[in-house]
Amino acid sequence: FPPSFLEGGQGVTGHLDDCTCDVETIDAFNNYKLFPRLNELLENDYFRYYKVNLKKPCPFWNDNSHCGIRDCAVKPCPSKKCFFNPPFSLPLCFSPQYSEEANSLAEECEEAKRLGAVDGSLSEETQQAVLQWTRHDDSSDSFCEADDIYSPDAEYVDLLLNPERYTGYKGPDAWKIWNSIYEENCFKPHNVKRPLTSGRGEAWREKFKVCFPYLEVPIPFSGVCVEKRAFYRLISGLHASINIHLSARYLLQDTWSEKKWGPNVTEFQQRFDEVLTRGEGPRRLKNLYFLYLIELRALSKVLPFFDRPGFQLYTGNRSQDVEVKNLLLEILRLAKSFPLHFDENSLFAGNKKEAAKLKEEFRLHFKNISKIMDCVGCFKCRLWGKLQTQGLGTALKILFSENLIEKIPESGPSYRFQLTRQEIVALFNAFGRISTSVRELENFRNILRNMR
Repeated sequence: FPPSFLEGGQGVTGHLDDCTCDVETIDAFNNYKLFPRLNELLENDYFRYYKVNLKKPCPFWNDNSHCGIRDCAVKPCPSKKCFFNPPFSLPLCFSPQYSEEANSLAEECEEAKRLGAVDGSLSEETQQAVLQWTRHDDSSDSFCEADDIYSPDAEYVDLLLNPERYTGYKGPDAWKIWNSIYEENCFKPHNVKRPLTSGRGEAWREKFKVCFPYLEVPIPFSGVCVEKRAFYRLISGLHASINIHLSARYLLQDTWSEKKWGPNVTEFQQRFDEVLTRGEGPRRLKNLYFLYLIELRALSKVLPFFDRPGFQLYTGNRSQDVEVKNLLLEILRLAKSFPLHFDENSLFAGNKKEAAKLKEEFRLHFKNISKIMDCVGCFKCRLWGKLQTQGLGTALKILFSENLIEKIPESGPSYRFQLTRQEIVALFNAFGRISTSVRELENFRNILRNMR
């Protein structure tokens, strides 16, 4: 691995484009101040349960994706074969049979099916509690496709039982998702290359040049306005964060007695090494830091909404709810204290008519990306994809609603600006993923330093 990654060279240190901030400031602030408090917050009941519909059909193509085919996917158990059948959430199980189509993918599909399954189990006490967790919803100008949480197919999922990690979901079908996101929905220069998949060798690489001919072309961003450049970098940063989690929580050992998860340095190198990625790895990591700044700025801006005396994070446990709100406010004030925030006023700051057009295009592109998450074949990947997309969309909603937030009354309801419980849970868990990615980079630095 290049010494520059370990010793503070090019690519993952120094100044970030379109920002006044640098990587070192973010590392110190996140790893030693924010990350520990944020982790503590996300372990609380209000933030660990997320209601999601994982059964919405893909709106863009017939979903025959790898391990998304009918006999290879997670599906509900018949109630007579299940240990429990709660009224609002069916438990999940696997089909014991493969179709003829699935047999050719049996080995890889079995791995992805096991590792990508969503654990839908909730205690009886939790089942009763979450039925009461509803909040007023007035989400105008949403940056995400509104998930149908009132559908019979929607269910609460315990995020702590379903961590984001390696699932075995890979290959052409996984890349179809990212191709749709980058090629069809991003404000991406036509000569921007996307990361090639790792571990498949030159033959596989050459095969995909046919599908994605722009992959081998360098990236100049000259001539691209700051708004479009920012949009592409947000998606690239999200992609980098997901890849860091897959590398940091990799299935290292799978035996009948236990599964061992941990950092896979080889996987990390294949995704971010400057040589192996032909110069793209450091750029991806810088886009991760850019995404961090955007979401951190949103947290600093939304403080007045949560700081109202009448606002509560309701779970029914009064004393715990007060403690959790105090911890949340502590985190938001800490976010506000960050010295080198991204200046969102640099976005949509030109001609008012053109700026309004760009903002709407920005919003619609992002809603399209949120719809693509219903095409992800791995259910656990779909869960985290939908949550993180909604979280980033909520962050953008906050940044573009500054005038409304400033007018929030100190007491009484906030009619003009509102966040649903769903948006709140997604916002903080999505930032938790980004914060964890930044922290995991430090872990990989230490591992690589010890390997030298």
